[in-house]
Amino acid sequence: MFATPVGRFRAIAFVEGVSFLVLLLIAMPMKYVGDNPLPVKYTGWAHGVLYVMYAAAGFHAMAARKWPVKEAVRGFIASIIPGGTFVYDYVFLKPEHAKEACRGSDHATK
Repeated sequence: MFATPVGRFRAIAFVEGVSFLVLLLIAMPMKYVGDNPLPVKYTGWAHGVLYVMYAAAGFHAMAARKWPVKEAVRGFIASIIPGGTFVYDYVFLKPEHAKEACRGSDHATK
């Protein structure tokens, strides 16, 4: 999965999506209901790093696969909607990764 740009993007998208949900559904309630700001500090920091990695991996996959700019816009929109990266993966990235894997196996047999 990590051998291709789309595979790396899918993996980072998954982890970034999980970090966003943890931030929203666990850390934020702990801050505002439990009066404990530390989970937001650390989860938010990790999510920020993962978001930058998501953007970098997305642009790398876009350049490697020659996707149109509208895919970068879709990926960005998916990243700001809770759970959006999972939908984006299912609808677009998973089929693209399968295409990439087929091309790789074609090249391996030639």
